[in-house]
Amino acid sequence: MKGLILARKYYETYIEQLLTAVPEARGRIAAGLAGEGSQCFGYDDHISQDHDFGPGFCIWLSDADFAAFGGKLQQAYDALPDEFEGFSRKGFIARDRLGVMPMSRFYQQFTSFPDGRPQTMVDWLFIPEAQLAAATNGEIFEDGPGFFSGIREGLLRFYPEDVRRKKIAARAAVMSQAGQYNLLRCIKREDTVAATLALARFTEAAISMAHLLDGRYTPFYKWGFRSLKSLPFGRGFVCHLDRIPELEKSLYERDFVKAHNQAFAITESICKLAVKELHRQGLSIIESDFLQDHLPEIMDGIADDRLRSLPPMLDCQN
Repeated sequence: MKGLILARKYYETYIEQLLTAVPEARGRIAAGLAGEGSQCFGYDDHISQDHDFGPGFCIWLSDADFAAFGGKLQQAYDALPDEFEGFSRKGFIARDRLGVMPMSRFYQQFTSFPDGRPQTMVDWLFIPEAQLAAATNGEIFEDGPGFFSGIREGLLRFYPEDVRRKKIAARAAVMSQAGQYNLLRCIKREDTVAATLALARFTEAAISMAHLLDGRYTPFYKWGFRSLKSLPFGRGFVCHLDRIPELEKSLYERDFVKAHNQAFAITESICKLAVKELHRQGLSIIESDFLQDHLPEIMDGIADDRLRSLPPMLDCQN
């Protein structure tokens, strides 16, 4: 059973018992499942069930309500049955991911801001994509006050356009440097370790680029490729990235001519798709397939003076 389904069933079965025990919480809570963990993205499988998997859900409160009855509500939550639908709560390690918490703590954890609202463009720029993905994943089962959902909806509207442009410029810089340039040179030098590192940097940047072009936050790195498969534009990268194991096999066998040809085909195919989408979205009109050539135009489209003045490669990590 998927974790989100299990969480909803557990909530639907026991929420009335919980609110009967703490009647002052009725109409005052937001409940659901969101945050860290593969189940919050719907990516969990049987392997995921070896830790931090079981029946449970999150209850988010305002700071005032948490102070007034949060402890009492947590006691009532802890008293709910440990066993449900063949799964147990006893194996949880990261227990603070579930149960009762102030919504300010939840959003502070992922955005650095208790109200989940970055104040400046630079604030937005330096919140990791994976953190924002975790802050906005999962499902909300109920939200009486609406505050938690309001913050969530604001974050789901995605980065301000200037920030998105800045991040796209950074991804273009890494893709061109690591993939279209250094990867091929490392293979020519027969340096398999450096080639592997360049390939990894290109791949991670390409996955992030696709998410940015699709207006979606890139999740934690091990889920980035899986997330890519669900994106309208990003799924076009999948068939090319699926060829990476063939390239790695050639590197392992030290067939560097074959590896060079494979690396060129993979990186150029992906970069050509990226350029086509940059054109479609009006981010660049440059015809070159070398992504580095698009940086000036992407950066020039940034209206915020401070953001535009920052080095293109400043934000090169997800």
